Amino acid sequence: MRLFFLIPIMLFVFTTHAQEEGTDSDSEESPYFIGYHDQLIGRYYFSRKFTNIRLRDREGNYNLLYEPNSTLNTGLGATYKNITLNLAFGFGLLNPDRGTGESRYLDLQAHIYPKKMVIDFFGQLYDGYYFSQPEGINASDGPYYVLPNMRVRKVGASIQFLGQPERISLRAAFQQNERQIKSGSSPFLGFEIYGGMAANKDGLVPVPLVQEPAQSLQSLRFFEFGPNAGYASTFVFKKYYFITASLSSTLAVGYNEFMIDHSINSSWGLNPNFFARLFGGYNNDRWSLNANIVYAMVNLPQNQGINASILTGNYRLNFIYRFDTGERLQRRLRIIDKLKDEISF
Repeated sequence: MRLFFLIPIMLFVFTTHAQEEGTDSDSEESPYFIGYHDQLIGRYYFSRKFTNIRLRDREGNYNLLYEPNSTLNTGLGATYKNITLNLAFGFGLLNPDRGTGESRYLDLQAHIYPKKMVIDFFGQLYDGYYFSQPEGINASDGPYYVLPNMRVRKVGASIQFLGQPERISLRAAFQQNERQIKSGSSPFLGFEIYGGMAANKDGLVPVPLVQEPAQSLQSLRFFEFGPNAGYASTFVFKKYYFITASLSSTLAVGYNEFMIDHSINSSWGLNPNFFARLFGGYNNDRWSLNANIVYAMVNLPQNQGINASILTGNYRLNFIYRFDTGERLQRRLRIIDKLKDEISF
């Protein structure tokens, strides 16, 4: 697969913590998890991010999943004192040409895990999509229908508050600077907000799939917000193996505008959105091997008989090793210690 450019992914994740009665929460004892906050957590990982769109009409003429040709990336990262830096590249060897066209994209996802909260930020800019050709389209692109001029933009955030943060550590599942030693769970409540658009100058839905050419969807814009609620749980077995799952649902107030035949059609509605996380692997005092996926589904209110969903995610495979910080390394890391002491959450 040939790409117009490769963008290195550099992500600082600032996960701050509370000070309680003069005690550093990083060193608090817990019967459910332990911390490794004085160690440097190094990681080698593979990851792929994506922002897909599903369009389906009420009459059953089409049900299309639009996907970008995003790369499988490999990279290095480190975490110290709940501050993380990851750097990854998508090499050609990992991304052979499959006839799905070329995509240009910038995908910024921040998944932050303070002790009592879960914070997610999204910023996606994608150009170039494809979908598997259904019956009724006789294109010359092989098994895929390619839309090189299709554009998708999405921004948003989700904030959730854990009801029992002393019973579960999502840092242990995602950052590996802690380790869950006993199964535990917690409900959570929060709020989320999203907005974005999708457009293609030749139309989002191929003409052979609509009853009349004038009915072809050309672009869409959306904005949604609402409260969410969910539950997170970690199951620990054979001391070092773990599975962590989290699922939340939102009753969102949504507004969208669909352009059909150069005419704007707007729609309001209440609809459910979903946010899921799944982590699993092996995690001992020195190293960890684990995999995880973060997946968000934003459903738009039906407009002109068309249902649309925005599907955003990131899946990763991590190898983690924890390094002891000697005197020389500690001197270099003092700037992070000072930053941590100045921030309270």
